[in-house]
Amino acid sequence: MTDKKNSFLKGALILTLAGFVVKILGAVYRIPLALMIKDEGMGLYQMAYPIYVTLLSISTAGLPTAISKMVAEDVAVGRYKNAYRIFRVSVVVLSSVGLFLTLVLIAGAETLSVRILGNPKALYPIISIAPAIFFVSIMSSFRGFFQGLQDMTPSAVSQVVEQLGRVIAVFVLATWLLPRGVEYAAAGAAFGPVVGALAGLGILLVVYIKRKNDILINLRRDTTRILENPFHIIYRLFAFAIPITLGGLIIPIMNLADAAIVNRRLQFAGFTVKRATELYGQLTGMAAPLINLPAIVTIALSASLVPAISEAMALKNMRLAALRAETGVRISIIFGLPAAVGMFVLAEPISILLYRNPDAGIPLAVLAWGVIFLSLNQTTTGILQGVGKTLIPVRNLMIGAFAKVIINYVLTGIPFINIKGAALGSVVGYIISSLLNFGAVVRWTGLAIDLNYMIIKPVMATILMGSFVFFAHGEFMSLGFGQNMATLFAVTSGAIIYLFFLIVIGGVRRDDMEMLPGGRRIITILNKFGVFRR
Repeated sequence: MTDKKNSFLKGALILTLAGFVVKILGAVYRIPLALMIKDEGMGLYQMAYPIYVTLLSISTAGLPTAISKMVAEDVAVGRYKNAYRIFRVSVVVLSSVGLFLTLVLIAGAETLSVRILGNPKALYPIISIAPAIFFVSIMSSFRGFFQGLQDMTPSAVSQVVEQLGRVIAVFVLATWLLPRGVEYAAAGAAFGPVVGALAGLGILLVVYIKRKNDILINLRRDTTRILENPFHIIYRLFAFAIPITLGGLIIPIMNLADAAIVNRRLQFAGFTVKRATELYGQLTGMAAPLINLPAIVTIALSASLVPAISEAMALKNMRLAALRAETGVRISIIFGLPAAVGMFVLAEPISILLYRNPDAGIPLAVLAWGVIFLSLNQTTTGILQGVGKTLIPVRNLMIGAFAKVIINYVLTGIPFINIKGAALGSVVGYIISSLLNFGAVVRWTGLAIDLNYMIIKPVMATILMGSFVFFAHGEFMSLGFGQNMATLFAVTSGAIIYLFFLIVIGGVRRDDMEMLPGGRRIITILNKFGVFRR
């Protein structure tokens, strides 16, 4: 068994690193693919991909989280046989759901391509990508099982291998099939997720087989005679997963609402259709993806918190649950604050660096403040899911989304506010949902709020970092560095300065460092400079 004190933060770090690798690979491979199969090929590929993602969300959105929670609860009290039964039932359930949706997609491929998408050539990519739903569904059951054991390494490795397999297959198959026609090349690219899923599943199966002996030892140790009925397990899986799935659909639905509201209100404010579309693109296509980058950390933290909190609740150890909840909230603030301030201070230079478009910095400067509350929302959602209160974050997100729509409608129609109003609406929506979540976390875990340690010290370090970054960027420019190089240096040095200030003013404790992989070695080095000595 892993050291329980260290497991969930180590797990979060492992998933974060894997998330960064997957994101980078996912963003980079599309550029050469577009050069290879051109606009038409990318169009055909993009017709199939959103359909696949939607069906995959239905089959796997909440179930891996449900599996990890239920397994963690049973393992915490030594019910290994029942935990293993949950895993086996989940494999059957997810395989069945995945197979059903795969067959539905294949059967409806012609109707989708001809009648709905209006392009018969989309038939081949849709059929090619369909089997991925089946394999990813099976893979999700294994990931949920290992996460329930609070071992995030198999999930992280499988994510990276899955993405590598996908990227390699996309280029090999697209290159091989391109001479036959662009629709075949697009189909080859669409088969990449199938190969990636098989590769990721293969890794998980290898890990599972290697650890089978450890699992059997725990099963023999368990003297439980009465096990949970499989149908009751299925009921609990779906009862827990459905609210999470519904919650996952709120943001996409709100984005669709934005697409209608924002453009129309910008036109109402006096902008042409073309200019309104450009402003909307700056918000959703340029600024919004940037505030989701720091969320890689809190998404991983949330996934790690679910089984960790579930374990504490199963042991009826409210002190441990409160401690883990406090750590999760504090880590989300420690990461969210500097990311928000950094994006605000360098909004225009970052937009020039990434998009060669300084105008994208206007919505980014407003939207940047949402990073803090988006991070807090994701972390508190994970805590509440661990407690078993899955409907609370869904309700709170709906309240925040409703406020966002109202603000978007009112402010975006005011000419001098325009697109900044839509950005502000998103920020307010995250503020409302995250603070409501936080209140619920305090209520259900007994989390103690240490203002000095949780908020004041990270804020102080962030203000110092923000001031440094603001002046450093100008100094780098005056020293003859180009705009982009000055931005990169300012961002890098800002991250180092923030960590330095945070440690110096005591925003990070010895216990926090000990929870990280290699933490004791870091403490030894820092103690040479008088840090953490008592």
